[in-house]
Amino acid sequence: MTRQEILPATEKRNQRSLSIDKLSTLEVVDLINSEDMLVASAVAKEREQIAAAIDLIVERFRIGGRLFYVGAGTSGRLGVLDASECPPTFGVSPSMVQGIIAGGKRALVRAVEGAEDFANDGAETIEKWKIGAKDVVVGIAACGMTPFVKGALKQARKKGAGTIFLTCAPEAVKNSSADIVINPIVGPEIITGSTRMKAGTATKLVLNTLTTTAMIKLGKVYGNLMVDLKATNKKLRDRSQRIIMEVTGLSRSRAIRLLEKAQGNVKPAIVMYFRKVDYPKALEILDKSNQLLRRAIKTLK
Repeated sequence: MTRQEILPATEKRNQRSLSIDKLSTLEVVDLINSEDMLVASAVAKEREQIAAAIDLIVERFRIGGRLFYVGAGTSGRLGVLDASECPPTFGVSPSMVQGIIAGGKRALVRAVEGAEDFANDGAETIEKWKIGAKDVVVGIAACGMTPFVKGALKQARKKGAGTIFLTCAPEAVKNSSADIVINPIVGPEIITGSTRMKAGTATKLVLNTLTTTAMIKLGKVYGNLMVDLKATNKKLRDRSQRIIMEVTGLSRSRAIRLLEKAQGNVKPAIVMYFRKVDYPKALEILDKSNQLLRRAIKTLK
C-alpha cells in the first residue's frame, strides 16, 4: 500500500490542480470556484445525520444543557465563530453555545504549533468546562486525525455527554465512537492539505445549520424573523423595529414605543400587541407557550 493510499482524503493531491501554478489568475479563480461547487452537495448527502444531530442538541438544550464545539486550527476557529454569533442573533446566553480551540484564545489569531497533538489536553478541556450528561460536544476534525479532538470526544462520552463527530475524511468514520458522525466528503483540496478551503466551507455550512435549526426549534424564530435577537447596536435596533413593524403592521414610531415598553425585547413586544397585555404578563404567556411565539399568539394569528 502506498503513502498516497493511506492518507485521508483531505491530505491527498487533487488531480485537477497538479499544475495550478502554471495557470492564469482567472483560470485559478475558475478552478477554485468549480471545486467549491462540490461542497453544498457533499453537505446535502449528510442531511439525515445533520437532522439527527440537531434533534440531539435540542433535546439537551431543553433540559438545560449546553453545546460545545471542539477543534484545532481552522476547525476550532469556525466553532468559536459559530458559537460567538448565537447570543446576538438568537438572544441566548454566551454559555449556551461555546467554542473550544486547541491552544486557547491565542490560537484564534495565530497558529499555536503542536497544540492539537495531545489527546490528554482534549480530555482535560472536558473536565475544565465541567461538561456532563446534559451537554453535547461536537468534535470537528477535517482530516479526522486530530488527537485533541479525539481525546475530548472520548472524555465527553465517559461523562455521558452527547457526542457528534464532524469530519471530511471518510477514512476516519469507522474509528469513531461518537453518537452521530457527520461526514461531508469534499475530496482533496485545491492546495494539498489546505482544509481551510473546501473542508472549512463544508464545516461552516454544517455548523450554521446545527445552531440555526436548533434555535428555530426552540422558538427563537417566528416565520423567518429572528425575534429573540439582542439589539446591541444601531443595525440590530433598526432590525428590531422593522420586525415589529412587519409582524404587527405598526408604524416605526409606534413600534419604537412598543419596544420601549417591552424593554427592547421583540418577542414579548409582539405578544403585548396581540394579546393586549403588559410586559410581565407577556413574559408569563411566553413561558407557558414554551417560548414559541406562534403558540403564544395562536388564537389571534
